[in-house]
Amino acid sequence: MQVQSKRISINKSGVDDVSLSVIVPVYNEAGSIAKLTEQLIRQLRDMGYAFDLILVDDGSTDETARELRLLSERFPEIKPRFLARNYGQSTAMQCGFDSSEADVIVTLDGDLQNDPADIPMMVERLLREDLDVVSGWRRQRRDPFLRKMLSRVANRIIARLTRVDLHDFGCSLKVYRRELLIRTRIYGEMHRFLPALLGEVGAKVAESEVNHKPRVHGHSKYSLDRTFRVLLDIVFVVFLRKYLQRPLHFFGGAGLVCLIPGSAGLGYLVLLKLFAGADIGTRPLLVLSALLVLVGVILICQGLVGEVISRILFEAGKRPQYYLKRE
Repeated sequence: MQVQSKRISINKSGVDDVSLSVIVPVYNEAGSIAKLTEQLIRQLRDMGYAFDLILVDDGSTDETARELRLLSERFPEIKPRFLARNYGQSTAMQCGFDSSEADVIVTLDGDLQNDPADIPMMVERLLREDLDVVSGWRRQRRDPFLRKMLSRVANRIIARLTRVDLHDFGCSLKVYRRELLIRTRIYGEMHRFLPALLGEVGAKVAESEVNHKPRVHGHSKYSLDRTFRVLLDIVFVVFLRKYLQRPLHFFGGAGLVCLIPGSAGLGYLVLLKLFAGADIGTRPLLVLSALLVLVGVILICQGLVGEVISRILFEAGKRPQYYLKRE
């Protein structure tokens, strides 16, 4: 069923006209996708909104693609998408965003751990409180202890650095207002940072507690090295939020941290040579100071290049320099 984009209007009695898209990226979830789809279709039909269900197969190697084709024959609301290979969850999710024309977009995982019964509550809150993002919080999370602890630490770091007050950035069950969502695109593994990225373009973000079920089919795609990738992604998100329009402040600041002590060290050695006649050629301080000066100059030059690229990005119209508040 093709969903035509409609303007959301809200009066005293509630929502007059809203369309929904539910996006589920799946990878090797043949054992769970049929049950999840049946739950979603039943829940969404009960809500009474025009909707479609976009199931994105991220290059599965099991029978997931076959299951999606069979499900699309049973349910006309399903819009299956099949990626050529395994690109990752963020790209699969972006494929779903690109395929949607609905006013409100819901995302969740395909492993049956997110509860479709939470969707009406989250959509209602988004519309009632005029929010742009409602993010799920798996307060009673059904995952191994180590994974929960690492996730808790990562979430605190992300919340502190991005100033987006959420407890659970990694929860895939989220509800977005499309007019804000189209202001950004996600690459790599940036899907978990969408609330922070949307906060950079003026989104109003809130959090709702949701159910979390233990995994029944398949196995988790989580691995310990993901924790380290998340830490690198945090650096990138902070850079986008704070320094996209002023990269020289980021690189130049780091450059000055190297350049100033390096120059001081070289100055000290020159004074020793001129006034004390000391042999400075074999001193480790000479090598260290020269290296710090070199790194500092490189970082400042990198910042200047970033300033030029930033201006090209904005002035070429590829990305607006600012957004107005939503009426």
